[in-house]
Amino acid sequence: MTIARHFRIKGYVQGVGYRAFVCAHAQALGLSGFVRNRRDQTVEVLAQGSATALDALLVVLHQGPPHGRVDEVEVLALDHIEQIADFSILPTL
Repeated sequence: MTIARHFRIKGYVQGVGYRAFVCAHAQALGLSGFVRNRRDQTVEVLAQGSATALDALLVVLHQGPPHGRVDEVEVLALDHIEQIADFSILPTL
């Protein structure tokens, strides 16, 4: 069953390869969705897939790349979103 979650990551997560790190792991987990920087210095992730894969992604989001620092990951379960075909990096919003 496909479910979706929205994540907002706070900390030192911009300019350290965080988006590429998340994208590579999300693709390896078979998830679809996106990752992007926000102008408020957070990173936003929308991901859809199995609950198991999303739980694994949450672990990755807390870890982050070697040069970053994750202070907080906010998680919001989503009831329904349009199906997204792949996982990509979007421009800053």
